[in-house]
Amino acid sequence: MEKRILGLDPGLAIVGFGAITWQQSSAKLQDTTVKMLDCGVIRTSSDMEMTHRLCILFDDLHTLMDEFQPDLVAIEKLFFYRMANTIVVAQARGVLMLVLGQRKLPYVEFAPPQIKQALTNYGKADKAEVQDAVMRELDLDEIPKPDDAADALAVALTASFQL
Repeated sequence: MEKRILGLDPGLAIVGFGAITWQQSSAKLQDTTVKMLDCGVIRTSSDMEMTHRLCILFDDLHTLMDEFQPDLVAIEKLFFYRMANTIVVAQARGVLMLVLGQRKLPYVEFAPPQIKQALTNYGKADKAEVQDAVMRELDLDEIPKPDDAADALAVALTASFQL
């Protein structure tokens, strides 16, 4: 059995994405393999009007769904740190949720400590520890860049551990 998981790290200026395949070759849990399909980011410029930026996210997210045809989408939950930033990220996240709703795609959400716990066994791990875990789990030679893409792969991996 194979599943495609698309991980998303929401933002307005940058949305990270990471697509992986999860494959189980037998009924044994240890007979699973996880591989990276691709990762990257969707960028919008702060020079653009908000409505135009949201339209770019909408269109590009639909393109990602067409390209990867995920069975499951994993999303990082909104993390509150600065109110002004949280509001614009929430608007971008609303566009993401709209695309998932239009596509009738199942999704799961994880808070940053859940992702850190799943990948490092420590809910307060730093970014470098999470990135090392992403590299190890996906058998990569280097940490995916930019950080938003690596973060999205971490979200996708967290979802794969629950399959």
